[in-house]
Amino acid sequence: MHDDYGYEYDQTREIPAASRSTRRVDARKLWSGGMATAVVAALVAFVGLLIARGIFGVPVLAPTDAGLVGDATTVGLCSLAALAALVGTGLMHLLLLSTPRPDTFFTAIVGLATLAVALQPFTTGSELPVKIATMLVYLATGVAIILSLNSVTGNALR
Repeated sequence: MHDDYGYEYDQTREIPAASRSTRRVDARKLWSGGMATAVVAALVAFVGLLIARGIFGVPVLAPTDAGLVGDATTVGLCSLAALAALVGTGLMHLLLLSTPRPDTFFTAIVGLATLAVALQPFTTGSELPVKIATMLVYLATGVAIILSLNSVTGNALR
């Protein structure tokens, strides 16, 4: 059989029962996983800053005299990472309720947002090592959020 655009398709293929039924989201599991993801994201950002500052000596988001742990910008970055994970959890919840293949759309949306944030340091006047280290911290944090929330999703579906 052909559709309106001339593409052939098999009409005899049966749709699996799981696809026909409505998806039910266990919000408690999803949001508790989202809270855990927020902690992971904050820690990934913090460890990334420790690696950049302590191992490579690159003063990412803090002057060198602020030390290994840094200053208020360290707390700010870790807080923003946690907030991004919670926003991601809200996005995932919305996608689970409204779209087919929510994990695919979630990965695409958060992946592109992560890339945009990771490229931002290259618009500043910082030195190249600072730009690269900042980009890597942002990328690692975004990937941690994507992987964690995608793994939580399977357990949050009933």
